Amino acid sequence: MAAIQSYRNLLRAARIAFEGDTRMLTGARESIRNAFRDKATLPPSDPSIEPALKHADEVAAFLKANVVQGIKQEDNTYKLRIHEHTERGDNESIKFANKNPRVGVKCCSEI
Repeated sequence: MAAIQSYRNLLRAARIAFEGDTRMLTGARESIRNAFRDKATLPPSDPSIEPALKHADEVAAFLKANVVQGIKQEDNTYKLRIHEHTERGDNESIKFANKNPRVGVKCCSEI
């Protein structure tokens, strides 16, 4: 039962991530189908099934949250297709990228 859920979850994630891009959506569906068919003959007790299903669920989550497609506009700019599942960060890590995170903290050699 979990395999069917993972399979459907991946197909849904691909549909969300590649909506409007028939070529990518078709390729993603084919890849998903082939990956599941390769493991279809494994017995339910096979120890490699659980990690494979976990990987499928992680890929589905990544597709939904992190894949954003750009559509080239006539003025040579790109419009991003950001959807409700797209992860939006707060940029806190970027604000402090070049700064010493230990400002004001004495190092062990300074004690």
